[in-house]
Amino acid sequence: MTAKLVFGSLERSGAEIDKRAARLAGGLARLGVDDGDVVAVMLRNGPAYVDIIQGCRIAGAYYCQINWHFKSDEAEFILADCGAKLLFIQPDLLAAIAGAIPQHVHVIVVDQAQADPADFETWLAAQTAYAGPPRTPRGHMAYTSGTTGRPKGVRRLPPTPQQQVLAAQVAKDALGIYPGVRSLLSAPLYHSAPSSFAQQSLLQGALFVLEEKFDAETTLALIERHRIETAYLVPVMYVRLLRLPPEVRSRYDLSSLSFVASTGSPCAPEVKKAMIEWLGPVIFEAYASSETGYITVMPPQDAARKAGSAGRPVGTARIRILDDAGRALPAGEIGTIYAHQPAYSDFTYRSNDAARRAVERDGLVSVGDMGYLDDEGFLFVCDRASDMVISGGVNIYPAEIEHVLITLPGIIDCAVVGIPDDEYGESLAAQVVAETGATLDAEAIRLALSERIASYKVPRRIDIVAALPRDDNGKVQKRKIRDAYWSGRERRI
Repeated sequence: MTAKLVFGSLERSGAEIDKRAARLAGGLARLGVDDGDVVAVMLRNGPAYVDIIQGCRIAGAYYCQINWHFKSDEAEFILADCGAKLLFIQPDLLAAIAGAIPQHVHVIVVDQAQADPADFETWLAAQTAYAGPPRTPRGHMAYTSGTTGRPKGVRRLPPTPQQQVLAAQVAKDALGIYPGVRSLLSAPLYHSAPSSFAQQSLLQGALFVLEEKFDAETTLALIERHRIETAYLVPVMYVRLLRLPPEVRSRYDLSSLSFVASTGSPCAPEVKKAMIEWLGPVIFEAYASSETGYITVMPPQDAARKAGSAGRPVGTARIRILDDAGRALPAGEIGTIYAHQPAYSDFTYRSNDAARRAVERDGLVSVGDMGYLDDEGFLFVCDRASDMVISGGVNIYPAEIEHVLITLPGIIDCAVVGIPDDEYGESLAAQVVAETGATLDAEAIRLALSERIASYKVPRRIDIVAALPRDDNGKVQKRKIRDAYWSGRERRI
């Protein structure tokens, strides 16, 4: 049976979720959603999202998450590209993108106020349970972040029974999800990793606590109240949790927590160290992508000995580090990371076969990340190839600098990018956000960095900004930052 859901003051049993999902699947079928079709979802975290995830499983449909921050042009592209037959959307978001919705896409408004007769609850109550032939559960259809050009839709083939067994084991090792677990999620469901966490929690867990958005102290309160065993958090959330006053952190009993899953963006070693010192050996970091699935897991027991590593292959995953010519590189040498996880079925990029062929070599797939394996097989991810800065012929990986910046007093968020430099081609610029009440000084930051990293890695320019263009899952939208510095230049990175 599906896990019990808690969302704010709402509690919904697994049996009730199953009944709602069956009615939703029946409604989808009556609207012409066939086996293997796509249903688009543009919602904030909420109970309706759970209904849709579970209902699409029964209906044999992919659900395609659309980032609710997207503007009209971005949403229009995904709605057209994914081939959605139906869109679930909140009323304020509908008002912003109404003109971008293809005419053939049926729209169902999800309004908790239920003021509209076409609202989700009214529609769902009028449906009867799906009674057709069994369909194959398919999961989500995620769109990549689109660091260069338009994002690409990752459409995975139905898994085999053997892959389902392997995937359940990977979910246990990488996400801490196992039968009967009590789990917590506050990251947005429009991202691939939180979506996977939610799917596995609902399928295997006893209790699934979903938050609309992350709040540091609320997270601690929910862990205590519901005796949470597994939580999904990302590094930017760690930083905000650690910035809570000690008397606030000590107020809550977190002893039930045995696994904190993290993926999506690398965690600074000192931040991870501080979290482990606080919570104990419960912080597990994974390396994954929409295309490859979960590839490595870094257990807390190895965090100090292998600081900065993303861990070793999980399950039967394979990793190779290749140079530009496709040759395997020895331990310690940085190249492009290629990987394959047999627990997951193969995928396509919808409407982009050429892009799919371009990311594969000998059955292994790369999303453009750079890194190396050490002599014990631990993976170290340096940065995205698109984020790497070449200054005076030297390769510099901004993530390394960001890991130091985020540990400096008064800095709550940061990003490092390459900017134009007439002499070196590119130089480094850092944008930093001050913690509430803190005053930052660019020269003092530079001095602090020079004591911990090589001088050529210290950004020439440090800008103190109010906020970074960071999405809710913790990823900085570096393309937007770079665009401001490269505006008017003929050559762009």
